[in-house]
Amino acid sequence: MPAKKDALGDKAVIENAGIVLDTPITEILEKNYMPYAMSVIVSRAIPEIDGFKPSHRKLLYTMYKMGLLTGGRTKSANIVGQTMRLNPHGDQAIYDTMVRLTRGNEALLHPYVDSKGNFSKTYSRDMACAAARYTEAKLAPIAKELFEDIDSDTVDFVDNYDSTMKEPTLFPVSFPSILVNANMGIAVGMASSICSFNLTEVCETAAALLKNPDHDILATLKAPDFSTGGYLVYREEEIKQIVQTGRGGVKVRSRYAYDKANNCIDITEIPPTTTAEAIIDKVADLIKTGKIKEIADMRDETDLSGLKLTIDLRRGVEPDKLMQKLFRLTPLEDSFSCNFNILVGGAPMVLGVREILNEWTAFRHECVRRRVFHDLSKKKEKLHLLLGLSKILLDIDKAIVIVRETEAESEVVPNLMIGFGVDQIQAEYVAEIRLRNLNREHIIRRLEELDDLKSKIAELEETLGSEKKIKAIIRAELTNVIKKHGQPRKTMLYYPAEIEEDDEREEVPDYPVHLFFTREGYFKKITPQSLRMSGEQKVKEGDEVTREVAATNAAHLLFFTDKQQVYKAEADDFADTKASVMGDFIPAKLGMEEGESVVYMAVTKDYAGHLLFFFENGKVAKVELSGYATKTKRKKLLAAYCDKSPLIAIFQIDEDSEYFIRTGNERCLIVHTGALSGKTTKNTQGVQVISLRKNLVTSVLPYTEGMVENPHRFRTKNLPSPGSFLKAQDLGEQLTL
Repeated sequence: MPAKKDALGDKAVIENAGIVLDTPITEILEKNYMPYAMSVIVSRAIPEIDGFKPSHRKLLYTMYKMGLLTGGRTKSANIVGQTMRLNPHGDQAIYDTMVRLTRGNEALLHPYVDSKGNFSKTYSRDMACAAARYTEAKLAPIAKELFEDIDSDTVDFVDNYDSTMKEPTLFPVSFPSILVNANMGIAVGMASSICSFNLTEVCETAAALLKNPDHDILATLKAPDFSTGGYLVYREEEIKQIVQTGRGGVKVRSRYAYDKANNCIDITEIPPTTTAEAIIDKVADLIKTGKIKEIADMRDETDLSGLKLTIDLRRGVEPDKLMQKLFRLTPLEDSFSCNFNILVGGAPMVLGVREILNEWTAFRHECVRRRVFHDLSKKKEKLHLLLGLSKILLDIDKAIVIVRETEAESEVVPNLMIGFGVDQIQAEYVAEIRLRNLNREHIIRRLEELDDLKSKIAELEETLGSEKKIKAIIRAELTNVIKKHGQPRKTMLYYPAEIEEDDEREEVPDYPVHLFFTREGYFKKITPQSLRMSGEQKVKEGDEVTREVAATNAAHLLFFTDKQQVYKAEADDFADTKASVMGDFIPAKLGMEEGESVVYMAVTKDYAGHLLFFFENGKVAKVELSGYATKTKRKKLLAAYCDKSPLIAIFQIDEDSEYFIRTGNERCLIVHTGALSGKTTKNTQGVQVISLRKNLVTSVLPYTEGMVENPHRFRTKNLPSPGSFLKAQDLGEQLTL
């Protein structure tokens, strides 16, 4: 049924057997695309509350049914083949899923598959795993926690894709595996990225929440814990955001050691979001571009003992200082972004840690309740059989006579029912007793079970009706998991106070330069030698140079825009050029917002001096330049100046001087900036310097001698001042009406 876009708009024209139907394109998309999108979200990419995606669950359940929870390993090809009974996908897709779950791959904090052979490494981009026919696997001991209660009617089972066998919808996992092993997936229109936490900390937190719903999670759950180790840069605000909202990010840096004998650095653990090859490639690029000159060689010495990247240093290099630079410039320090998007009841939800643990507790509560009910039903069935047996065993000779004298086999059970007043199930049970068990010892032993069964049934019924007892069972199971599978943290915590922050800028050549900025926003950096040999400055047609500053290559540049923002850069960020080129267009170079333009460029090295902001309403703000200095290398500052009135001009001053203010009705005023006090608040409104009556300030210029003939007329001792009217005899060489 071909479809094509209608020339009239958003309708699809469907041609089928000569019949043309007009159908809205939205209806076609909803009918054909939405089921696919929902399938990806619900049945493929997003994990459920038990911590697994369907592909993981099908693979692990297949291994469980193959008896791989105990005994020896089997070839991975056997597991892949058996899994295809539940997972109708290609063998390579199933094998790739299995690889990530193995101990050999090291992607999970607590792997579910015990493997033998080459399963590649999560920290390597180029290492390929061996084919399935060469590797072997079985379930790891921790997988027992997934299947302990699965045969006790704790979870629902559904038909597989061809209805030839059953598979579980969830695993009755006895600990919050959703938070213990990392899980990532990209669906349609949404994604999931769940970091791993230490199993002991997660179980302790879940147990504490069962006792006290208001438990402080950070008291027991310190921070994420990654299988690749490394150091987590601990900032409490970031961890709180992740715990409370399920969104955020943490920085993880590599672990290294300095080998003094060989003058090299050995890197043994890296962040989980990068690979050894990516790090080496980035370092190589930095060496080629000349940004790093301290490294003589870098190589990958990874072997069977684990990851090892070796950096050979040049003579006299400080290893710690070099590593601080590498943390800034390479993936040796990288961020892990969290998005705790999981399926709860078939619906995707982004939840914080408290909400996830509450959902898991509710799920586990139902599993335990169903297990207790299943055990109770089994024991009641057994009690029912033994009660019938006790009636018959009281007069065993009568039972033997009934069986012996009954001619038809089909009449044995009805005759026993009539003779002893038991039901069909009890009579069937008695009829199946072997002749060798009709002895006194067997009879007494069976009857002794009655009292024990009755007490256990009473205990189970009491548990089933008590929320407190079920919670106690869950807590006991969590404690047992900690004892059997708990392990120390792999990712150590680094607190900001302990980190030697390297805020020094990179060493760059510092030499004299001339900086040019035009009205249209073009910037050029020219060396004095090149400037002497150059001719006229090339600018865009209709443009002109508005600011020329003699500075050095290490100068800081502040570009103020018409949206009250300032973008920070450094002269070294721009290449040396010539007067014959137009230069860099600053809005594009610094990634400014659409429609945003630069109104002024300030140049400084030590952030000394002041900035003057003249506004249309006659106010002037004198702001200390140090207010724009930041400890971190922020590229953009908001609220750079006041937005209460349109800006007329900005000036950078190192010492106080006079400025000539002019209004629309030709009133003028000469203001000395020494009369203005400096402010540290960037977006201050300033002070009123010229009184306005239905007029606005139109221009401001630095005052120079000779600008007007009678300057004393425009000076004042008190501010604000109305100024004086500009007369023809006042005009100097630099002013015109």
